[in-house]
Amino acid sequence: MAPRPIGRALQSSRPADPAELYNTDNRSTADGLSRLPADYAGLPRQAPPLGPPLPGDLGRPMLNAGVHPEPLPGAPAPAAPAPDPEAQRLAQERQRLAQEREAARASRLFANETQTSAEGGGPVAGVPSGSPDSVLRDVAAAAGGGPSAPASDAERRLAFLNGNADRRTASAEALQAPISPFTVQAGAVIAAAMVTGLRSDLPGQITAQVTENVYDSPTGRILLIPQGARLIGQYDAEVAFGQSRALLVWNRLILPNGRSIVLERQPGADASGYAGLEDEVDNHWGQLFRGAVLSTLLSIGAEAGTSSDESDLLQAIRRGASDSISQTGRQIVGRSLNIQPTITIRPGFPVRVIVTRDLVLEPYGG
Repeated sequence: MAPRPIGRALQSSRPADPAELYNTDNRSTADGLSRLPADYAGLPRQAPPLGPPLPGDLGRPMLNAGVHPEPLPGAPAPAAPAPDPEAQRLAQERQRLAQEREAARASRLFANETQTSAEGGGPVAGVPSGSPDSVLRDVAAAAGGGPSAPASDAERRLAFLNGNADRRTASAEALQAPISPFTVQAGAVIAAAMVTGLRSDLPGQITAQVTENVYDSPTGRILLIPQGARLIGQYDAEVAFGQSRALLVWNRLILPNGRSIVLERQPGADASGYAGLEDEVDNHWGQLFRGAVLSTLLSIGAEAGTSSDESDLLQAIRRGASDSISQTGRQIVGRSLNIQPTITIRPGFPVRVIVTRDLVLEPYGG
């Protein structure tokens, strides 16, 4: 084999221009670098004002979502922007309009009081009567606020004694003649007796029969409601604990000849004039005592047989059963306490209809 020349042996076997394996011309640029200035000369001379500090990494998502959180406690408050003259002018205009509306509302409140005083020969129109405290109370009551409720019964009674005096000595209403000579005027009493019974467990209708003739109020000689007329009414089935009287109203009066009149919920009373009727009351004490005895027996049965020698598992089971039984007993007693009393009015019980509105009828001729 012929020897190689020394110069060729020292020559590198690598090619002169090796091929590039990676493209370095198109490099990925970080987000935001393209918007930065090329050198420091392009930087703004004054940094933009910063807003309030935001909580941690959630600040940017909150701003992107349009949420403006409250500044963190202890953080310095951001600088207030310069006041806008147009915004100030609009705010002053709104305040002026609100003051004008308030003045107009107050003038309407005082107008009623001034009119009443002028009719009774009071002070000059346009000047509200009474002390400043009474005027303020009237304005508050007319605005819907009203005086504050007394804190106790003693304060309520004291407020009743120290209430405003009614200084009106003359009524603004004039005397009116009867609408018709065949009138049963307000204040008259119609005597009747219950035809159907009443039990307050469920709501329902009641019927009564007039037991005495009713004559006209102006003369007392013209028969208007004969004995035997029927009364149709209803009662209130909601009875509170300790209540012993049933509240009832009368809706219609049917005469024996078939003619009728709507009574518009005239109140019912007993023979003495007391509102409502009182006959028999069932407070369900027996059911309450039975519930209490059952609760006691369940508690005793749950606690009986408890021993300290039992395993933890048995003690836990017994304790859980005891708690469940005690809770069941308390629920039984609670439901017994929630049962409202039952008021019973037997058929034939005397009842009265208190006339609160004038009834215009016609002479009854059979």
